[in-house]
Amino acid sequence: MAGPLPLGDPAPADGRLPDDLPISADTPFSAYLHVPFCRVRCGYCDFNTYTSSELRGAKQEDYASTLIAEIALARGVLEAAGALRPMDTVFFGGGTPTLLPPGDLARMLGAATAAFGLAPGAEVTVEANPDTVTPEVARTLAEAGVTRLSIGMQSAVPHVLAALDRTHQPENVRTAVAAAKGAGLDVSVDLIYGAPGESLADWEASLDAALQLESDHISAYALIIEDGTKLARQIRRGEVPTPDDDLQADMYELADERLAAAGFEWYEVSNWARTPEQRSRHNLAYWRGSDWWGFGPGAHSHVAGLRWWNVKHPAAYAQRLAASASPAAGRERPDVEAQTLERILLLSRIREGIAVDDLPAANRPRVAGLIADGLIDAAAAIRGRVQLTLRGRLLADAVVRELTD
Repeated sequence: MAGPLPLGDPAPADGRLPDDLPISADTPFSAYLHVPFCRVRCGYCDFNTYTSSELRGAKQEDYASTLIAEIALARGVLEAAGALRPMDTVFFGGGTPTLLPPGDLARMLGAATAAFGLAPGAEVTVEANPDTVTPEVARTLAEAGVTRLSIGMQSAVPHVLAALDRTHQPENVRTAVAAAKGAGLDVSVDLIYGAPGESLADWEASLDAALQLESDHISAYALIIEDGTKLARQIRRGEVPTPDDDLQADMYELADERLAAAGFEWYEVSNWARTPEQRSRHNLAYWRGSDWWGFGPGAHSHVAGLRWWNVKHPAAYAQRLAASASPAAGRERPDVEAQTLERILLLSRIREGIAVDDLPAANRPRVAGLIADGLIDAAAAIRGRVQLTLRGRLLADAVVRELTD
């Protein structure tokens, strides 16, 4: 299970938004639907997920109906605030959404579509464990309106999967991709690099395997050790080594080189797509600061600068909604300084970057130093944009600190 929820102000029981919220009908709107169920907890994961033994007071088979109750509440809240808009993107994340019957996912999507509407050409993504994707599952999702499957490959090397506590069979990634493509879905595969015991050769084998799948999109994330996870405890006890930063940097450079050679273009530090149209529009909505409602236990939402988050446990979430109350545990409205920091943090990570004029005036002169250090593209800066170089992507956090401190 994830760590504690943020501190914040109490959220109203009816979920009502503040009257003075500067809502714009032109701001894109997205929906995130959290499915918090997993067969096994991966050792590195700190997401708000639950195995069957941790679901006291909640039933997996009731989950779709419970989440649909939050959708009904959200429609009322947004309609009252004049913020009702069709969804540009929808994302089923988790957990493992495909642990639910595909019919349940279809019901949730249908309820959200009925409540908010879908914009023309909307992107609808479902995350999936390779072992749970069959041609029938893929067809059912496609018929329900899903357009994209994001498959958790992580690695093609058995001992790396074991180090991550991933239980899927490597060969099932290919069958899952084939099933998704056969149903007409776009396909993304997710990789993780830097696992204990993973060599550069192991990582190269995983990249090769991912490229052979001929997917539309590839995400490659460096393994981060989160407090409270099984992997953090193993490292603290000396059972497995701490990830090597230099090796992870070599792995990132290899990924960028191999993916570029195969026709992929980076558009965010950890994400590559074959074409601009195949980028994850849902994730871009987060990075660009659009509005979204997060449905499900522990899910976070954002509308016009207001942020709120739901209670974590599925049982508490269900109890709130059964009482016709908002499941929100708290909310906050960051001040201008905090919003500026977040904007720089997020926009600097994407290919288009951030306008120099959007930086705090006192920090703009620092751009020259970042160019001299090879972290920011000089030609882009002349055009008024802060865009990361390859070296800058490796040191993105340092760039953000320099632009915001």
